[in-house]
Amino acid sequence: MSDSVVATLEAGVLTLELNRPDKRNALDAATLDGLAMGLARAELESAVRVVAIRGAGKDFCAGADLAELLASVDRSTDENERSALALGEIFLTLRRLPKPTVALVHGRALAGGAGLATACDIIVATASARFGYPEIDRGFVPAMVLTMLRRAAGERRAFELVATGRQISAEEALAIGLVSRVIPDEDFRAESQALLAKLAAGSATAFALTKQLFIELDDRSFTDGMLLGARVNALSRTTEDFRRAIGEFLAR
Repeated sequence: MSDSVVATLEAGVLTLELNRPDKRNALDAATLDGLAMGLARAELESAVRVVAIRGAGKDFCAGADLAELLASVDRSTDENERSALALGEIFLTLRRLPKPTVALVHGRALAGGAGLATACDIIVATASARFGYPEIDRGFVPAMVLTMLRRAAGERRAFELVATGRQISAEEALAIGLVSRVIPDEDFRAESQALLAKLAAGSATAFALTKQLFIELDDRSFTDGMLLGARVNALSRTTEDFRRAIGEFLAR
């Protein structure tokens, strides 16, 4: 594991903490490698039930490391595409991982940092958190985050955010569908830990099937989605988790 990402596993929750507080946890190559290693561990270890991503220091993540971006000016298009795909693979892995992923956002989540949060299944934010996509102000394109932002916030809101580069509050992010839950700063630790514990106690097979269904619904019609849902519904009834949970409920 890279020093840029600190991984801890406790009570089924694998926490990946971005550990570059002096750089506002900017995403450099070492940090992306650390995240990739952490997510590979999450997929392989049955003891991991939930993945949480957070940032050390005052901010969640300020986005791509600007020093690395500046150095990329003299590289070929193919080299830069491979570099961009390193971040894209993190986003794809978070989406495909058959376990719930949670972004714990405080301070600022900007550019690729906002994208990292949005790639998670759930985003909980402190009331004082800020989100933004300032790439255009730097002559850059928010290319790696647009797919997720457009789906979460809708086309017009997403375009306005990336076109202006303005930062928005956690409450506005909640209102447009970018954030799952906003928690007062003083209650954030306790409430976010309670959420993670709730998720860790859930059915691993049910979470895996639910996430797979979310992915499969992307390119299906309404009717096909219903048919797929019926198939997953039937499959979930054959799992040991379902049998146990129903039995426990009926025994009350």
